[in-house]
Amino acid sequence: MAATHDFSTSHIVVAGSSRAGTTYRAVLRDGSALTVKRLNSCPLSEKAFRAEMGRMGQLRHPNIVPLLGFCVVEDERLLVYKHMESGALSSVMKKPGEAPLDWTTRLRIVVGAARGLAWLHHGFQVSQIHQNLSSSAVLLDEDYDARITDVGLTRLVRMAPGEGGDTSPFLNGDFGEFGYVAPEYASNPVGTMKGDAYAFGVILFELVSGQEAAAVVTDVTGEGFKGTLVDWVNQLKASGRISDAIDKPLRGKGHEAEIQEFLKIAFACTQPRVTERHSMYRVFHALKSIGEGCDVTEQFDEFPLAYNKDDSDAI
Repeated sequence: MAATHDFSTSHIVVAGSSRAGTTYRAVLRDGSALTVKRLNSCPLSEKAFRAEMGRMGQLRHPNIVPLLGFCVVEDERLLVYKHMESGALSSVMKKPGEAPLDWTTRLRIVVGAARGLAWLHHGFQVSQIHQNLSSSAVLLDEDYDARITDVGLTRLVRMAPGEGGDTSPFLNGDFGEFGYVAPEYASNPVGTMKGDAYAFGVILFELVSGQEAAAVVTDVTGEGFKGTLVDWVNQLKASGRISDAIDKPLRGKGHEAEIQEFLKIAFACTQPRVTERHSMYRVFHALKSIGEGCDVTEQFDEFPLAYNKDDSDAI
C-alpha cells in the first residue's frame, strides 16, 4: 500500500491497542492523511467481518474516531480511520521537550473523552462496551479535542464462545492494557460498563499526575514505584499525601479546588468494588460540572444519554 510505504515502520503511529494490530499513518497523493489499522489476525469470516464494519461505520459522534472504510484482501484485514493529527494522549503526555499541557487543556480533553464513552454506554439500548480503553485509545485532533478509537475492536479479534474464543489476546489474563484492567476481570473476564469506567479512571489519574498507568516514576533519578498508578495514588491517599500525586506543572496555578474534585471522580471510577464504582453517566456529568468553570464544555443535545442508567445516576 503506497500510502504507508508498504507498511513501513517509519509510518507506525500510536493509536489504540498495539496487540490487536499495528497502526500506520497513510499519506495520500494530495498530502492528506488517514490512519490504517492492520489487524494481526481476525477469526471472523469475510461475511461476518463486513457485517461488523457496517455496524462500526454507523457509530458517529464528535468524540469517537470515525471508521471511514475497510479493506479485505485474502487474510489481510485493514481498518481505515480519520487521522487525528495530534496523536494519542499517551504520546502527547510524554513528548520530550514539549511544554506540559495546562490544566484547562487536560480538563477539556477528559470532558470530551468522557462524553464519547458515556454515549457508547448510555446512548444505546444495548450498551457498546469498549473493553480496551487506555490513554493510547484517546486520540487528539489538531485542536486537541478528544476522540476515542478502537471502538468495537474486540468483536473483530475474539471468536464467539465455543468457536475457540479462549484464543483471543483480550482474554487469558490479558484483558485490556496493563494498568487499566479492572480487578474483577481477573476472575470474570467479561467486558462491562463498570470495567470501562475503571480504565477511564486510570486515564484521569494519568492526566492529573503526569504519570503512566503501569510505570510510576517517583524521583528525579528515575526510581520507579513498585506497582501501578492506581496503587500509588491509593497509597498516597491513605497516608494523607494525595497532593503529592498532582503533576508539578499544575501546582500553584489556582486550580486546586477543581483538581481535588477531579481526583474524587478518578477514585470513584477506580473503586475495587464494582457496585461502588460510578457509571460513565455520572462521571461525564461530574466532569462537565468542573469544566463549566473553565468554559470547556459544549452541548451535544443530538446525542442523549437515555439508556442503561440506575438509581445512582440521578443528576
